[in-house]
Amino acid sequence: MTPPRNGIVGALDIGSTKIACFIARLDGEERPKVIGIGHQLSRGIKSGAVTDMEAVVESIEGAVIAAERMAEHELKDVYVACSGGPFASSTVTATLALDGAEVADADLRRLHNQGCAAAAGTDKELLHAVPVGYSIDGYNSIKDPRGMFGGELEAKLHVVAAAPAPLRNLALAVERAPLAIRRLVAAPYAAGLATLVEDEFELGCTLVDVGGGTTGIAAFVDGALVHVDGIPLGGQHITNDIARGLTTTAAHAERMKTLFGSAIAGPSDDREMIDVPQVGESEREAANHVPRSALVSIIQPRAEEILEHVRDRLEAARLAALVGRRVVLTGGTAQLAGLRDLAQRVLEKQVRIGRPIRLRGLAESTGGPGFAAAAGLIAYAGEERKEALRPAISTEAVPRGRLAGLARWIRDNF
Repeated sequence: MTPPRNGIVGALDIGSTKIACFIARLDGEERPKVIGIGHQLSRGIKSGAVTDMEAVVESIEGAVIAAERMAEHELKDVYVACSGGPFASSTVTATLALDGAEVADADLRRLHNQGCAAAAGTDKELLHAVPVGYSIDGYNSIKDPRGMFGGELEAKLHVVAAAPAPLRNLALAVERAPLAIRRLVAAPYAAGLATLVEDEFELGCTLVDVGGGTTGIAAFVDGALVHVDGIPLGGQHITNDIARGLTTTAAHAERMKTLFGSAIAGPSDDREMIDVPQVGESEREAANHVPRSALVSIIQPRAEEILEHVRDRLEAARLAALVGRRVVLTGGTAQLAGLRDLAQRVLEKQVRIGRPIRLRGLAESTGGPGFAAAAGLIAYAGEERKEALRPAISTEAVPRGRLAGLARWIRDNF
């Protein structure tokens, strides 16, 4: 993959309620600096999947144009975060005979291609093939084997795939914008790259990205991604519950959720009254007056349902012990009052709200958990060399034996 032009990269997070575009400049060893931001209400997306192609294209164009004007730079290609799934997460093993030769970049590419080829036999579209660890002649826990010697090299790759139809529809919408796609990235993976600190990557942590139409899960341990999953529930479902339960419009339901909503009941909820405009009524006097406790009683069951699904998915993947007791919440719904405390109670883990920490130039309004996935795409672009590249599977024979080093040197230099 060719490097970004002028060190400038574009990121596009296409969610069910919001489409965000970041343009950033990669400054070598420094943190990337955001030079353009655009965001737009999302139309034509439901639970991370395209439902109206033309509406999605218009929303993407609106966000991209706003970011381009701010950055004074025209985007040709972007990294795209996909939140729709369902994601399929698995670990594959690939082995390669070294015959005493030194491990080189070409050997790692062959191992990664071998692992991707093994995963390509499913009906899913491959998104990621992330090295979890290497071993040489049975010696495990090797993070980077290049320059080492041995008889046999083994790699464990964590492979993330998704249903092909939603991905292709999403890609088609971006291409009609018109933009080329540098890489599709699972949204919870991107959000983790933007918000987790180094100790959380190494010691184990679960990232829960509570978006509008979906909730993504990404688990990290020993500095590597070890699991990705998704749930077709999010903050928009809470908004819809409020609209139905209080017979108001979706716009007023979203406003009440943001200003007065909470995932946990408070002692004064019965005394605080909220005006609820009714559907079809234009006069303010026609609004209902309900206690805040009525709003909380609608929000809490749905929030508990989302978190219980997260807990069940982690238990089904047998990751509860592996990733430790740390959870980071991202996504726009993570800002819902009381959600952090409810998550601690349901998941029985330590929970914090995650905000982008690896970018410069973010304003306060775009530096919150709702923009974690977009920020993570920029971090992904800067750290892409750490993930397995996925070129076309090579059938080229690999020379081994005493002349292996000479043959490799000739091939790589001429």
